[in-house]
Order: sequence, then structure tokens, then C-alpha cells
Amino acid sequence: ENGTSVEEFILLGFPGTWHFRVCLVVVFALMYSLTVTGNASIIALVWTTKNLHTPMYFFLCNLSFLEIWYTTGVVPKAIGVMLGSSQTISFHVCILQLFFLLSLGSTECFLLSVMAYDRYLAICYPLRYSSLMSSVLSAQLVLSSWLGGFLSVSLLAFLTSRLTFCGPHVINHFLCDIDSCLALSCSDTWPVEIATFLVSIIVVVASCVVTLISYVYIISSILRIQSAHGRKKAFSTCSAHLSVITIWYGSTMFLYVKPSAQNSLDLNKLVNTFNTVVTPLLNPFIYTLRNKEVKQAL
Repeated sequence: ENGTSVEEFILLGFPGTWHFRVCLVVVFALMYSLTVTGNASIIALVWTTKNLHTPMYFFLCNLSFLEIWYTTGVVPKAIGVMLGSSQTISFHVCILQLFFLLSLGSTECFLLSVMAYDRYLAICYPLRYSSLMSSVLSAQLVLSSWLGGFLSVSLLAFLTSRLTFCGPHVINHFLCDIDSCLALSCSDTWPVEIATFLVSIIVVVASCVVTLISYVYIISSILRIQSAHGRKKAFSTCSAHLSVITIWYGSTMFLYVKPSAQNSLDLNKLVNTFNTVVTPLLNPFIYTLRNKEVKQAL
């Protein structure tokens, strides 16, 4: 009752000398430029190439569009924090960034599971694929992914906004995340921790189960193909997606699927860097380098 409510936070970013932070800024800026350019190029390529007007590339365009906004919600502010020109962030903007990033992350989980289901239909039912995965169904699946991603995080963001912060007001991170808010709050954080765990189970684990089941059927279908060339061709259609989901789910589960906040915020910071900066950069290159149709279109 004697504490005063904190209206803004100070983001520490990465510790180190000025030269070290400048080097990090250059790396972040370069990766951000490549991420936006790479993902925008995929969208433009699919849009202008008739052969790529299929559900698979429609899903890929949505994923690329999401990655652009996902990294945009992190990198510009992170650069300002590392340069020392924009280290403060208001409480409301902090909650908005948290909601924005978690919603986009949840949407990506749903989109990746939808893409796994699409590959399942393409490999297990190749002759009926066009009728099963129609343009209407693909649009409905994408819309459901976006709505599900944002709606699933709404309650969590609301509960976090109700937390009380009496000080200290320094966040050992370059962005606002759940663990940092829980670590600084002077009110009861149990409802937020439970909500975080439940949302993680619903979003991450549920979408991961759908993806795993799809790939169990995909792999069993590929193994039943008699010729080695046929097996290789079938596997090549989903190898890029398999690489992306391995990277994404590995880092996401480490960050969010846990019963309570971890004490090691430095480790979370490192994994968050990989999740929000490196992964969006890798996706366009993975799909470009491992996909013959995209390489031919290029």
C-alpha cells in the first residue's frame, strides 16, 4: 500500500562495452534488413508467379507476412535500447508489445500446424488433394489461425496489465516478456503464471501434436513408396517445413511451456534473440534453398 505504481520501465538490453553494443546493433540491423527483404521477396514471388498460386504457397505468404511484423515488433526498439537512445518504455506500450509478440507467436504455431496438415493431404491423398484443400478451406484455415492466435493471448495480456509494479523498474531484457513482468511485479503473479502455462499448453502443445500426427502419417506414407526416387520426391515437398517447425517449436517450448517463471532471464534473453531475430531470417532462405518450385520461379 505504501508503494508507488511504476509508469515506465527501463530496458537494459545486452551488457557490455559501447563497441560491443554497436557491433550488436550492426548485426541486428543487417539481420532485420535481410528478414524483411527475404520475406517480402517470397510474398512478391508467389504473387507474381502463377505456378505458385496453390494453398501451400498461400500459407507460406501468410507466414512470411507474419515474420515481417514479428521481427518489426522487436528489432527497432532493441536497436534503440542498445544505442541508449530509447531505453525507457511505458507500461502500456510494454503490455502492447507483449500482446503483439505473443499473438504473432501463437498465430505462427497455428499456421505451422495448418501447413503440416496441408502436406499430409498432399502426400497421403495426392489425387484428391485439389478437392480436399480448396481455396475456401485454405482461406478459412488461415483466418482461424490469425483469430486463434490473437484471441488466445487476450486474457493473458489482460491479466498481465492488472499486475502491480512498485519498483524496481529495470527489465533485464531488450523487450517486454512475461518472465520479466512476473519478476518485477509486487502483486500476486499466480493467476498470470497459470494463464501463461494454460495458453502455452493450448497453443504450443496442441499445435505441435497436430503437426506430429500429420508427420507420422506423412512418414508412414513415404515409407510405403516403392521407388527411392519417389520417396525422395515426396520427402522434398515437406523437408523445408520440417526444418522450420523443428527450429520454431524447440525454442518456443523452452520459453513458454513451463509451470512458473524461470530465474535465468539472461538465458531467456538469448533464446528470445534466436526466436525473434534469427528464426524469421532463416525461414525465407530455408524455403528458397530447399524448394525446387521456388528456385525455378526465382
